[in-house]
Amino acid sequence: MLKKFRKNLLQLVLIIFFLYFFILVFLYFYQRNLLYHPDENNYSGDKISVNIEKVTIPTSDNIELLGWYHEKNLKDFKTLVYFHGNAGSLENRIHKLNHFQDMDINFLIIAWRGFSGNKGKPTEQGLYEDGKSAINWLAKKGVDEKNFILYGESLGTGVATHLAQNKNYAGLILETPFTSMTDAAKQFYPYIPIDLLLKDKFENYKKIKNINSPVIVMHGEIDQIVPFSMGQKIYEMANQPKYSYFTKYDNHMMEYDERLVLALKKFLKSLN
Repeated sequence: MLKKFRKNLLQLVLIIFFLYFFILVFLYFYQRNLLYHPDENNYSGDKISVNIEKVTIPTSDNIELLGWYHEKNLKDFKTLVYFHGNAGSLENRIHKLNHFQDMDINFLIIAWRGFSGNKGKPTEQGLYEDGKSAINWLAKKGVDEKNFILYGESLGTGVATHLAQNKNYAGLILETPFTSMTDAAKQFYPYIPIDLLLKDKFENYKKIKNINSPVIVMHGEIDQIVPFSMGQKIYEMANQPKYSYFTKYDNHMMEYDERLVLALKKFLKSLN
């Protein structure tokens, strides 16, 4: 009887082991499909009210990125480069871009490789290249380093933080930032060795201390995707001058209401 029990127990342990191993293999090879969601649509029907020009941004690895460009005056106004999150198309940000027409800025928003019909597949290094290409494209138009404002939304905060290191940019805007993708993933997969498996780490907590540009961190306390505590930590680690816009009732997709827009306007005005 005891022998049979031990045999059955061993079989059960082996089954659990192989199932767990299969899950790890699946997550390792499929992880980027879980991280990047180019076909997800969070908003629909928004009409763009700000004048934009659809442009093509070439990268050094021969990928052409779709961009929306709004130019007011490159000499008189600073230029904001918007890096969106891990899901959706440029159209999903129209409700935010419409507010920029009331601000004294030029702006460029790009779609990542693999998003909005762009070729290629998104990776951490690929997104860094995409962001750098957008900045280079604007620099060729005559935008000085001191007149760049980088805006990162969610995943885009990883790109904005990476590119803002050791630069003399005018400012940095971080909307719902995370400390690292490793930390964020552990919230959803606590029993998986994320440190060993994760390919795209986006380690914001290591890089924020290398940024001396003014920064504003925006985050909602009921964020169910990136914990509010991560935004707080990024703010605490940031160098001065720094500002925060923290709210009690915003989830991961922050409400672009009058209060948030006012906070952005105040921050942008402080950069002049």
